[in-house]
Amino acid sequence: MTQTVELAFNYRMEDVLIRLAFDPLNCVDIANQTVKIPLEESIITVQSIGSFHEPKFIVSGLETKEQYERVQSIFHFNRSLEPIQKHFLNTNLHSLFLRFEGTPIITDFSLYANIIKSIIHQQLNLSFARTLTERLVHTFGKCKEGVWLYPSPETIASIDVNTLRQMQFSTRKAEYIVGISKAVAEGQLNLEALSTQEDDFIISELIKYRGIGPWTAESFLLFGLGRENLFPLADIGLQNSLKILWHLDRKPMKSEITPHLESWSPYNSYAALYLWKNIE
Repeated sequence: MTQTVELAFNYRMEDVLIRLAFDPLNCVDIANQTVKIPLEESIITVQSIGSFHEPKFIVSGLETKEQYERVQSIFHFNRSLEPIQKHFLNTNLHSLFLRFEGTPIITDFSLYANIIKSIIHQQLNLSFARTLTERLVHTFGKCKEGVWLYPSPETIASIDVNTLRQMQFSTRKAEYIVGISKAVAEGQLNLEALSTQEDDFIISELIKYRGIGPWTAESFLLFGLGRENLFPLADIGLQNSLKILWHLDRKPMKSEITPHLESWSPYNSYAALYLWKNIE
């Protein structure tokens, strides 16, 4: 099944493809403006055939209506960016929203993959974190139509911790990955059911598990679920971006950032996204 999507708001698809291409596990063809994404066992292709002011896409390989709805959610096709843009033009972040207008929040293709990837990335530089993630997926996942699929929770749950240690995972990180996978595989941690709950409840549930702290829980909310009103105050990148934007000689403290969250609400997640873009 193939669907054509036309958006009634400005959309920066080229930027989306560049960001997705940063992850070597994503199948992105910037020249042809396409990305292939795995949804369960299906491979869906999204191709941009429009422009920034007249966004238009062809979505092919769909097998169900639910897959189409999921693609629209992942790529932010199902909700306009225009109200967000108008909101921020009246805030102290207006310069960023003029510069990066039409940049959407793109979520990970799998909630489980989001959690596992976040755990791997904890306290590692980006390059090595991506290397470890590739090793995990290439060893225990599978490739279909040129697209790598993350291994299932059941597969990772059955791995011996020492196997991951031999792949250069730390002992603790290996234990976290296997432990979380067991919780998901056994139904103790139901990420799909959890995704319907409020932010605070989701965070409180996730941090019960070894290996998931506030940073990983917030990453799940933002890049797993696409929640719109989240600002990770402890994020060093955001602090550095605000330092530049506000012409400070040091990173701002949390107490200095917090008063601005009210004016950026209910779209604090977009404030974070555009601030990250400001230092890319």
